[in-house]
Amino acid sequence: MRINELADNQKPRERLLSHGASHLSHAELLAILINTGRKGNSSLDIANELLKTVDNLKELKRLSISDLNKIKGVGLYKALILKAAFELGERMHSGSVDDKIQISSPKDVADFMMGKMEHLTQEKFIALFLNSKNVIIKQKTIFIGTLNSSIVHPREVFSEAVKCASNAIIVLHNHPSGDVTPSNEDIKTTERLKECGQMLGIDLLDHIIIGDHTYLSMVEEGYFD
Repeated sequence: MRINELADNQKPRERLLSHGASHLSHAELLAILINTGRKGNSSLDIANELLKTVDNLKELKRLSISDLNKIKGVGLYKALILKAAFELGERMHSGSVDDKIQISSPKDVADFMMGKMEHLTQEKFIALFLNSKNVIIKQKTIFIGTLNSSIVHPREVFSEAVKCASNAIIVLHNHPSGDVTPSNEDIKTTERLKECGQMLGIDLLDHIIIGDHTYLSMVEEGYFD
């Protein structure tokens, strides 16, 4: 059935206007983004078909533009709109460096980065560079792949800290397994970075490991003692 054949209280846009976004189903929200249907299928039909290809919204977010484009009724234009909407949602959840986020606890870091990292399928090692007020002034991906103390060289981290006149840094990486228990390599990498920071006068404040809806602060767990 075409959208315009539905009663007003069943049309996604009208429901959004009258009830607000929180009252709409996943399919209805997607239908609004998809906007138009195709012959024989409304935007709501396409949205429902799209949801059938994944188990949850997290998997939907991970689909590439190419994957979305292959789904019947989506096409490249709609795939681009969907991907842009997913990215905006992730940025709103995670915040951005432009938001001038001040760090006062490991939880602040986790709140800022969890949405960006908890569902990655590869390990990503990221450095956050802070000013004297512990406000994040820059974020940089240092390495992608299995963390190894011989691969993550302190020079790559601290040369960037010097460039942006950072007073302190926080490093973090994800464990795709979801288990945030530090490995021996995690501990070795932390020790090397901490020692280098002490020599340069740029403090390593923490090394945070992101897992599945959880995190571990190596400071809180006593690895910095």
